[in-house]
Formats: sequence, structure tokens, C-alpha cells
Amino acid sequence: MSPRARRTAGLLLLAIAGLVLAVLLDRRAPPGAPPGEARDGAIVTTVTNATNATNATTTANGAGYGAATPASAPRPDPASPDPVARGAYLALAGNCAGCHTARGGVPYAGGRGIETPFGTIHASNLTPDAETGLGAWQAEDFRRALREGRSRDGRALYPAFPYTEYTRVSDADADALFAYLRSLEPARAPTPPHALRFPWNLPWLLEGWRMLYFRPARFEPDPARDAAWNRGAYLVEGLGHCGACHTARNLLGAQTGVPLGGAATPLQGWHVPSLLDGRDGGVGAWTQAETVAWLGAGLNDRAVATGPMAQVVANSLQHLVPADLEAMASYLRALPRIEAPARPARADYAPGAATLELGGRLYRERCADCHGERGEGAPPHWPALAGNRSLTMASSVNAIRTVLHGGFPPATRANPRPYGMPPAGPGLDDSEAAALMSWLRNSWGHTAPATTAREINALRPIPVE
Repeated sequence: MSPRARRTAGLLLLAIAGLVLAVLLDRRAPPGAPPGEARDGAIVTTVTNATNATNATTTANGAGYGAATPASAPRPDPASPDPVARGAYLALAGNCAGCHTARGGVPYAGGRGIETPFGTIHASNLTPDAETGLGAWQAEDFRRALREGRSRDGRALYPAFPYTEYTRVSDADADALFAYLRSLEPARAPTPPHALRFPWNLPWLLEGWRMLYFRPARFEPDPARDAAWNRGAYLVEGLGHCGACHTARNLLGAQTGVPLGGAATPLQGWHVPSLLDGRDGGVGAWTQAETVAWLGAGLNDRAVATGPMAQVVANSLQHLVPADLEAMASYLRALPRIEAPARPARADYAPGAATLELGGRLYRERCADCHGERGEGAPPHWPALAGNRSLTMASSVNAIRTVLHGGFPPATRANPRPYGMPPAGPGLDDSEAAALMSWLRNSWGHTAPATTAREINALRPIPVE
């Protein structure tokens, strides 16, 4: 089928779905399992949003961070001639356990419910159990699922599984990853039925989505770049599936924004920063050493990873070898710099004097002991707030979440005893929290609109997993 015909067919299928939605406006069918629910160990549900994968794995004491790797697994090694050892490393690089391990469950045995705008999808069992996992699968079945989004029986997989990124994975890496999963202890763990709302549970609608938005591709090295940059591109664009979170999606869940240009996660209540904008989450102005430290340890003198990114560092990035962290840093630092439009200067949005007075008093009472009277902090454990991007970026969401619920960096080999920030939310009402946020975003040279009590109230009930 030609690209034009594919697009026409996809638009036709989605148009039919749109008519159905119009007829059934404001009516939602009870959640139920979609036709062709997970069976045969189908890999259907690796999440495309790291925030959905938070706390999917636990440390030995169940505290929350740490890669769920079976004790019997070989030591992960990307250079090993043993495909199982290489696959173990690739599973960490792809953070597979982050979605395919239920809280307190057997690693890679699936069962975790992933909340999406279309309903709940349950991660499948990746262990080699013959009935409920990958025991009956062959290497070519796994490659097809990983890179083409088709299950063993040919069914289209839901794009919550990031085959849109994994399509770039090489044959050798796909086979090594499969070899590792086949080496795990089989666990009988049937995948619970998905609970997708109508019409998102219709398989033909999924086929239309694929026609419009999915193009199989393999990673092609750029001959104009060096080996480190190309390795970083392979990890960021492929197995690491960074764009799955850092690229905006349309109403159908397809990535239609500027690649790595930032996104929002309304269900989880986080702003995923742009990796292209230095005022947001870009690292183009950072040194190579600063970027490597942030990726591998979760902190440097400029920033601390908290929230969903802390989970990514804990469960995946800290386990990468130094050469791969260097490669990712090289790629990320070389990304084009695209800044978002500046906020309009609106006098009516500026916080009033009374608000700033209250916010300043609350800061001195509750924050200055750690962060300093002048916002200088004591990096890396007590971050500086003066010039902190979480306060100067256009979105205030992440800063509000941190004030309300606290900020907790990951425990990593390089930072085994991280200092966490206690939540201030329980001791502040919405107006007080808004005043504190307004003061923080308008001190030390910062300029931002006033934070409102309504914004605080909207984010307060969203749990931090």
C-alpha cells in the first residue's frame, strides 16, 4: 500500500471513530477487556510515559527505587560475548522492569496497571512461562513485537508499548534481550484484562492509528558524527525511548510535537521539560561532566532529579556503563536549541505586594535554613533556588508538586544517601502555598505570573507514586 493510500485508509477509519464518538458524546461504556486481550504472553503494555512507570520496582526493603533484577541473573555487561549478560544490560537500558513488574510482584512478570487517557492497560508477563509468558515465543516473534508492534499471532499491539521507538533496535540487541528474558525463572502470571473505554478497545481503530502514525525504521548512524554521538542517539532515540515522555502527543496519543520538545502528563500531574530549551530541560549549556553526573547519579551542582525522572535514573540510567552515559550526554548536549516563546509580560498577572510579603515570610520560616536567605543553597544536596530552572521555566507544575509533596532524589551508587525535601503541603493552605510559589518565582531576578490558589488546589490531590 502506498503512503498516500495508507494515510487515506487511516483517516477513514479514524473518521468513522469520530462519528461514533459524536453520536455517543458524554456516554462512556463500562470498562472492559478489548478484543484480543493479552494472551500468549503478548508484549502489549510497556508504558510510553515514564511517569506511569514510577515505583514499578522496589528495593530490598520495598522503599521504592531500584532496578527489579532477579538475583540469579548474570551480571549485566554490554560487551559480553554471552547474549544473556548483554540482554540483562539492555533490559536495564530500556527500563523494561519499570512497567513489567507489579508493585511487590515478581520481576518482569507483568500485571502492573498503566493509566492512560483511554483507560487502563496492564503490562504483560515477560518471563518464559509457557502459558502466560514468552515460553512459546521464538526470537523472530519477539523481534516482530519489539520493532513492528505485532504480537505472536499478528495482532496489533497498543502503542502504550513504545515500539515506535524500539523499531530502531538492532537485530543483535533484540535477540540478546530475548535471550535474557528466556533465562528468567518462569512465573505463572496471567495478564489482567485491559480496561479501555469504547471505542479505544476496537482493534480496527488501532489499525487506523498505525496507518497514520507508525513507520518501521532501523537506526542509521550519521556518518558526519562520531561514534559516541551515534551511540548516544541509538540509546536516546531507541532503547531508552526518551521521546516517549519528552515529546508532546495529540488527542490520539501519537507523538506529533517537536521531538524531545517537552510535554505534559495531565493524569500524573507533571511537566516533562523540553530537552531542546535551555530554560526548560535542555543541557546544551551544561558541561559534559555535569550532564554525565546528572544522568548517572541523579544530581549535579545545577539540578537534582526528582519525581518520574528520579525513577528513570534509579531503575535504568545509573546502571549504564560510563561510556554509554558519556555517549548519551554527547548526543543530548548536541541537540538543536529551540526555545519556547517567552511569556507575555502582563502586569495584571504579577503577584501583589501582600502576596509577596506573605510568600517571603513563609520562605524564611520554612525554606531558608536549607536553601539560604539568598536562594544560594548548598549544592548538590540542597539545591540553589536562585536561577533554578524549576522556578524559571514557563510551567510552574513541577515546582508546585515539589513544594506540596516534597522532592526525593534517587539513591544511586554515586549518591547512596540522598537528601530529600520534606513536603510543605500539609502545613500550608492553598493561598499560602500560592503565595510561597509566587515569591519563589519572582525573587532573585526571576519573573513569572502569580501562582493562584486554584492551581495549587488542582495539583494537591494528585498522588506522587
